[in-house]
Amino acid sequence: MSIPFWCVFISALLIYVARIPVAKAMKEQGGYDNHLPRQQQAQLTGFGARALAAHQNCIEAFVLFAVGVLMAHTTQTAGWLIDSLAIIFVITRIIYLLCYWTDLAWQRSLVWFIGLVCSLLLMISPTFRSILL
Repeated sequence: MSIPFWCVFISALLIYVARIPVAKAMKEQGGYDNHLPRQQQAQLTGFGARALAAHQNCIEAFVLFAVGVLMAHTTQTAGWLIDSLAIIFVITRIIYLLCYWTDLAWQRSLVWFIGLVCSLLLMISPTFRSILL
């Protein structure tokens, strides 16, 4: 499996890693309500609310990243830049989670932006394919 595909796999796992603090915050709020979990999540505050937002953003970011990797792959665009963009994306997502959980707002926005740029560059990578090969 290629480096970008491994990065897609890791990014998918990060969605569920980001869910762990949400479940913990819900449990601390009087127990995990498995009947109405979204209603309970909407009532989270502080760390719990930030953890939920981080989890939801992981889902949103995953879609663009996975599409970018697939666009690069299906057009046979490969090379050091594609690998680097995928690795940087994963690193930024890990840092993003840590920043969100610790309430580092501007740092979180910066790493979010870097991750977004990586996804967008992956999506348009077929246009500069000749440079990469």
